[in-house]
Amino acid sequence: MVHVLIFLSLFFNISNNGYKVGDYADDFYLENVDGNFVSLSDYSNAQGFIIVFTCNTCPYSIAYEDRLIDLDKKYKIKGYPVIAINPNDPEAIDGDDLESMKTRHKNKGFSFPYLQDKNQKIYPKFGATRTPHVYILEKVSEGNIVRYIGAIDDSSRNPEKVRTKYVEDAVDSLLDGFLPKTNSTKAIGCSIKTLWLIIH
Repeated sequence: MVHVLIFLSLFFNISNNGYKVGDYADDFYLENVDGNFVSLSDYSNAQGFIIVFTCNTCPYSIAYEDRLIDLDKKYKIKGYPVIAINPNDPEAIDGDDLESMKTRHKNKGFSFPYLQDKNQKIYPKFGATRTPHVYILEKVSEGNIVRYIGAIDDSSRNPEKVRTKYVEDAVDSLLDGFLPKTNSTKAIGCSIKTLWLIIH
């Protein structure tokens, strides 16, 4: 007998079995809001990447949008561009479809790619569970190694109350030739939205 169970979960937490600090991250090939496809290998001059799983609809993600723009403007010229990936299934929540992403990208003036994790194949590999959830990768001869996982800073809602800038501190350390002193923090945000189709 075939049973088809459809679970619409607005607050589903996938177990974090993805990359850990020190792991090598696989490349990806995802559609950007401009219709082009983006992969890490496109960035031949990069020293690393600030990968941010984010979305249109989470208030935490929205609160961080200006800070992400600032991060990209500060670190892209130093070799660490921001790459934003929307991991939400658009069938699970209104407002995170590709057309809405295009509108958000244009209205906010994002200076970085905003990619759609179509079919949700990439965020589980990383182990992302929240939006926003950050992974800093350092490009080395063998590939791209994970150097930091977690939050952008210590004030998810109010940028004026930020005391510790985790991402900036980590990237600055890498640029200076050192490993980040803090390489893992708890990501604060909304759970990734998933429409699960289970057939057995």
